[in-house]
Amino acid sequence: MTGPVFAHGQLRLYLLALLESGPQHGYELIQALSDRFGGTYRPSAGTVYPRLARLEAEGLVVRTPPAGAPEAGRKTTYALTAAGREELAARQGDLADLEADISDSVRDRAAQVREDARVAMDGLRADLAAAAQEARAAARPGRSAVADDQRTASHARRVEVETLLRRFTDDVRADVRRADADAAVPALTVDTVRTVLDSARQAVRATLR
Repeated sequence: MTGPVFAHGQLRLYLLALLESGPQHGYELIQALSDRFGGTYRPSAGTVYPRLARLEAEGLVVRTPPAGAPEAGRKTTYALTAAGREELAARQGDLADLEADISDSVRDRAAQVREDARVAMDGLRADLAAAAQEARAAARPGRSAVADDQRTASHARRVEVETLLRRFTDDVRADVRRADADAAVPALTVDTVRTVLDSARQAVRATLR
């Protein structure tokens, strides 16, 4: 699929399909959609809930507690009605086509994420190489410098690098653990981390030669 993730009426159909396995909260439906797309797409609550409301108005889903109850939002459970199951059964062909479109979209989006990461790291590698070249050019022969000052500056830069690495690792680890708590770490995350770290390692090593 190109352009919008779902064409007109497709998200409506897919929400019915997700509810076929049993009642779910709105948040669970959003998470299921994100999982189906391998984390490359996550619909907003403003996209999903209005469609659920329309499905309810059409008599295709029912929610509990009913409108006006104090328990609302994520605690509201949505379930298919008999009419909803009938429509879903009548549109199995459309649903099969939609699943095929989603599979194509997931592959395209995953490839784009990897390409974006590669391009970003290529740019970083070029910037670091240029900075290293400028630093080497600035250190012309015969230029006086105190060895202790050089050592002190080198040590300070090493400490800064290690601090940046720890901060990066801590931030990514926290994000991944939060996702894992919801069983929502996609394979694409692993591929992206591997690609980014491999490229970063090469770029950093290029500056140390």
